[in-house]
Amino acid sequence: MKSTQSDMMVKPLLSALKGSPQKRVPFWYMRQAGRYLPEYRELRKQAGNFLDLCYAPDLAVEVSLQPIRRYGMDGVILFSDILVVPHALGIGLRYAEGEGPLLEALVKGEPLPRYEPDKFLAHLSPVFETLKGLVEGAPSEATIIGFAGAPWTVATYMVEGGSSRDFAKTKLWAFQDPQSFQQLIDLLVDTTSDYLIAQIAAGADTVQIFDSWAGVLPETALTRWSLAPICEIARRVGEKYPDVPVIAFPRGAGIAYSLFAPEVDIAALSLDSSVPLEWAADTLQPDSAVQGNLDPQYLVCGGSEMLAEAERILAALSGGPFVFNLGHGIVPYTPPEHVAALSEFIHSWKA
Repeated sequence: MKSTQSDMMVKPLLSALKGSPQKRVPFWYMRQAGRYLPEYRELRKQAGNFLDLCYAPDLAVEVSLQPIRRYGMDGVILFSDILVVPHALGIGLRYAEGEGPLLEALVKGEPLPRYEPDKFLAHLSPVFETLKGLVEGAPSEATIIGFAGAPWTVATYMVEGGSSRDFAKTKLWAFQDPQSFQQLIDLLVDTTSDYLIAQIAAGADTVQIFDSWAGVLPETALTRWSLAPICEIARRVGEKYPDVPVIAFPRGAGIAYSLFAPEVDIAALSLDSSVPLEWAADTLQPDSAVQGNLDPQYLVCGGSEMLAEAERILAALSGGPFVFNLGHGIVPYTPPEHVAALSEFIHSWKA
């Protein structure tokens, strides 16, 4: 979907991502649809399990829109999961209560899944139907946000077979046999690029690439396994849809965020909560829009402490292209009334 000048005029978040400071700071929250909302928990019961919910367009549209109705965010993010990509490649995936995602782990030396684009995209067709539903159901001024996991982060789940504390299997494969690990990364660059391009064709105004585990990599490995694949995906997306901004979220990258900022195909950087605000304004914002970066625990805390930290972020970054967000996703035990208070504060805030 190609954005037009009129889109930018009525979609403040999209305009901010394209480099234009706004009179009112636009905002959305990572994981804004989820278990902290009672209406989400009711729909989850109807779906049966998490994957079924991701693949049920009518329910996924409703889940995506629930927080917009409550809080009036400027962005509505597709409800899905980063692991639908390996699932669409034929890798077994299930979600066990209290354990997180469990996958059939890849083994170094064994053949990688075969990529058949038509079959892959057909498997993900419910996701594209959800995006089409959001085009119809979202407020006209809301920016529709698609997303995918970055190759490094998705690779960790595929190799470890789920979540990990030390990512030892993935790092050992990448460090001991970088040539074969590169084949896995290349596979994920191909699939993720096609997936995001198809999301835009279905209605996404912008897309975010989540590299949740970028921060576990040392410098040279981060450049090869996080920065380079994200930049290649952004380049391919930009080649097809030059007017659609790509947001990169290399969580935990620290000063390596500055490596992402000058990349012309990355329009915006989503900042984790550890990124110093003054440094971000001086180093990152001249080259890209920035998004972030309230610690999600402030939302749990609520009250004056939450609002003071939010105001500090708004004051530091609102002078340039900026979207208010969190440094990571809303946690399940967040009181909805705290989200309401923060949203009202951002709506009314003036520099």
